[in-house]
Amino acid sequence: MIDKQILKTVRHTTQYLVAGPADGPLMIFLHGWPSMGLMWRAQMLAFAADGWRCIAPDLRGFGGSSAPESIHAYSIEEVVADMTELHDHLGGEPAIWIGHDWGCVVASALASHQPQRARGVVLTSLAYQPAGHALSTIVPLVDRTIYPAEQYPDGQWDYYRYYTRHFEQAVSDLDADKASSLATIFRSGDPASVHKVSPLALVTRKGGRFGEAHCAPLTQPDPELWPSDDFEVLVKSFEKHGFRPSCAWYLNDEANLAYADTAPENGQLTQPLFFVNGNYDQVCNIVGNHQGDPMRAACQNLTVSNLPSGHWLPLECKLELVHEIRAWLSTQNLM
Repeated sequence: MIDKQILKTVRHTTQYLVAGPADGPLMIFLHGWPSMGLMWRAQMLAFAADGWRCIAPDLRGFGGSSAPESIHAYSIEEVVADMTELHDHLGGEPAIWIGHDWGCVVASALASHQPQRARGVVLTSLAYQPAGHALSTIVPLVDRTIYPAEQYPDGQWDYYRYYTRHFEQAVSDLDADKASSLATIFRSGDPASVHKVSPLALVTRKGGRFGEAHCAPLTQPDPELWPSDDFEVLVKSFEKHGFRPSCAWYLNDEANLAYADTAPENGQLTQPLFFVNGNYDQVCNIVGNHQGDPMRAACQNLTVSNLPSGHWLPLECKLELVHEIRAWLSTQNLM
């Protein structure tokens, strides 16, 4: 059973999901863009049955949590402060932090700045960048055999650059049909796409994610990824806030680099870190390129695994991910 709870502080309101025994060891799941805590339903139920106290917050700008107006409110430092407040509210015992996409950035930043809060870290679909996750740190790692610099200066991160240059248009395009936007974004990975140019590398030249239409094509959601009831909750959350708050996360590179620079030991992680890679992920795959190199250099105890998945690994490989994490927890004596 999964329950919904609210934490209100003077600076923020966090809605979060809870499953498992109240006295179980903490496992905290952090979603990415454009999602919410509910994406972790399958993993929460599985680990709750194992005796873990599973927590999945809606990060700021998403779901039922606060969505401030200011762009600057969406820096990683602010989100880590939210999670610090939540962790203290939950008792503050060192936890296993599990992230996906931008949730990986938050989990790894928290573990590097406040290592006493993390027994171990699991990242899915986005590698840790100890110098900070920003265009200036990830673009130099682009695989230029797929993305020649003269044709694709930002490689697969072109969509990220588009946010920084055409933010209002990008948000407007996504907001034009929120349900179809979400349905087009959440699609399973295709093995035939490996080593090919990602559509996200073409956003600028198309004039937006959806090109001249400036609206997502009418698309039905994939129930294999999101159960229909859960997808309806997701859509309603974006109908409430729109895409602007969640997309604002992409506009804080300068602040995020400065924050990363304050981490002890240059962001080195001493905790066990488990990275689960999606083999069909055209944007964040670390196999056969340099994207994972900074993570490898910064982690004293790193394990890497691969699953047959695109970017939405926790949704595409629900129980496979549970199996992988269970095995890693056992190997690291973190059960």
